[in-house]
Amino acid sequence: MKTLPADVGEEPHWVSRQAFQIVVIMTALAEIGMFLILWNNLSLWWAVPVVLVIGHLMHGAAVGFHEASHGLLRRNRKFNEFDGVLIGLLSFMSFSLYRASHQSHHAHFTTEKDEELWPFVFTSSPRWFRVTVAFFELTFGMFFVPMLFLRSFLRKGSPIRSKKVRKRIWKEFALMGILWAIVIPTVWYFGVWKYFFWMYFIPTFIAGNLQSWRKYIEHVGLTGSTINSGTRNIVADTWTGKLVAFTLLHEPYHGLHHMHVGLPHAELPRLAPELEPTHPDEIHPFPSYRHAFLHLFRELANPRVGAQWKRVGEPQS
Repeated sequence: MKTLPADVGEEPHWVSRQAFQIVVIMTALAEIGMFLILWNNLSLWWAVPVVLVIGHLMHGAAVGFHEASHGLLRRNRKFNEFDGVLIGLLSFMSFSLYRASHQSHHAHFTTEKDEELWPFVFTSSPRWFRVTVAFFELTFGMFFVPMLFLRSFLRKGSPIRSKKVRKRIWKEFALMGILWAIVIPTVWYFGVWKYFFWMYFIPTFIAGNLQSWRKYIEHVGLTGSTINSGTRNIVADTWTGKLVAFTLLHEPYHGLHHMHVGLPHAELPRLAPELEPTHPDEIHPFPSYRHAFLHLFRELANPRVGAQWKRVGEPQS
């Protein structure tokens, strides 16, 4: 069994607290680099690595969207709301919808009422359907994830009942429609599709898939009854792993976020000892996403989530 890194438990450095701002700056610099590559018609050998970096950093921005939904991205509430709405508009997601639906993931963790983990939390869901959903979410996350939350909003018996919240969600959808009704014709009019695809669409598509894979690594295939048995956590023991955790706003310490919902992300690493197993079916933190992915991979043929799978028989395929 691997031990936790020696620096676990230390107070967060000020740089760690500014992770989101640094990710935004890094994204802007990478986008400038991509613009220059396209402007000078350089080889794809230059463009591909940069677009992968942008995709990863956009994934980090998506984690910032999640932090904003908890009111933890900015100390100033108005700035927090602005950042959340803006990131949502650029990723086809209503910020208010995400915030309202995401509450179910914490209040009803890995149960049938967990909207984010549909349909994997339902023992009545056929295996073929769960596999199909997993395929589309992991391959077309940019489009599937917004539809997942839209389902939560529009379905009969939606947990989002507040008229005030629903009204704001519709306003954000309208604003999103106006934004893209301006962006797409503008791109077409000026003939800058090359820049649109390489600087926005491709990295956003990559970020959407990375976000889906991260979600699956965190929860899919786990049928434990506690937070640590229902979550795969990553506590990196290398500088590259720590850099990844930094650019993802310490999301790899995901179980700690569930234990301490109101705690800013920079505070999570020092609480890593709480991720040590205390229950027979709990999982020791993984040293990297690669190790956690391998643990997930063998579960993808039958994707399930939640302790309810242990209590009832599995449905027919």
